[in-house]
Amino acid sequence: MDYFYILTSLAKIAALLAVVLGLMNYSVYAERRVSALIQDRLGPNRVGPAGLLQPIADAFKFLLKEDFTPGHVNKFYYWLAPCLAMIPAITTLAVVPFGSTLFGLPMVIADINVGVLFVFAIASLGVYGIVIAGWSSNSKYPFLGGVRSSSQMISYELSLGLAVIPVFLLVGQLRLTEIVRYQIEHGWMIAPFIGDWMNIGKWLLAVPMLISFVVFTIAIFAETNRLPFDLPEAETELVGGYHTEYGSMKFGLFFLGEYIAMITGASIIVTLFLGGWHLPIPSLAGGFHWTYFDGSGEGWRGIAGGLFNIATFFAKVILLLLVFIWVRWTLPRFRYDQLMRLGWVFFFEIALVNIFVAAIILAYFPL
Repeated sequence: MDYFYILTSLAKIAALLAVVLGLMNYSVYAERRVSALIQDRLGPNRVGPAGLLQPIADAFKFLLKEDFTPGHVNKFYYWLAPCLAMIPAITTLAVVPFGSTLFGLPMVIADINVGVLFVFAIASLGVYGIVIAGWSSNSKYPFLGGVRSSSQMISYELSLGLAVIPVFLLVGQLRLTEIVRYQIEHGWMIAPFIGDWMNIGKWLLAVPMLISFVVFTIAIFAETNRLPFDLPEAETELVGGYHTEYGSMKFGLFFLGEYIAMITGASIIVTLFLGGWHLPIPSLAGGFHWTYFDGSGEGWRGIAGGLFNIATFFAKVILLLLVFIWVRWTLPRFRYDQLMRLGWVFFFEIALVNIFVAAIILAYFPL
């Protein structure tokens, strides 16, 4: 039985890594095509049909470029930093449920009872890679990028953690699979009144949940260093920020880390607020109601249901990734004082007040 558990876990890890790495590659392609569309350019269109093989060419470029280490850097930490930037983003995916069941197996690698705390604990380690890269490069621009990243993380991690407390108050669980299960039975967090239109408590609860969703999503933008919060690598001010002194595959690891962190952030948003792998389907059997595929059926129906749920989860993630890309090529970068003010003066207070509002609604209005 232990061998079976180990083998199935390894199979899920391999499959999830394959999907995430493929999604990461084509997120880069999508970013280049969408930015070209916004700026009235062509974008990649030479390597393969419509430029679809461009990510593979980019991967070979990173692998085959000369791996040069400048003489003035602290070599051990200089080599360690790219790994520290990428590994936490991948590790965080271990607790995210990316489907219901398939062949009787739950589609989550580690279904631990403190899943959300694990996400925050591991994801916050990614900043150490950036800080160490900035310090070990022994150069002023990378160092400034590392300092900016650490202060940005402290500012927005508070909002990130406080924004999800209303979800915990409602569900009473930190296990991510249970949060998804609650949304299947009671409505997605972003719209808890769906399916129970006459319940005034759920209509009131929609307000703090929507605020939590907005604050959490914006904090994820800041945590992943995406525009308009990309101050640690602001090209116009810091040349490239913390990775200025990096090239070849070490720079490629930073590149991987940023996009995998973006996929991880989108996955957490989907799991906490958008129903995870759940997609309600209207059914007229026994009167109108919402149903869903749970992947637990017999034979091909169970397999089709399980695959449908996995596809639903990644479809939601892809839609959020397109929002990340759209925001990057639409909004200007914040000034550094504006970024700090937004985190400490606005989001922190909004998230804190939002907890009290959600608690009052849960205490005085039956759901």
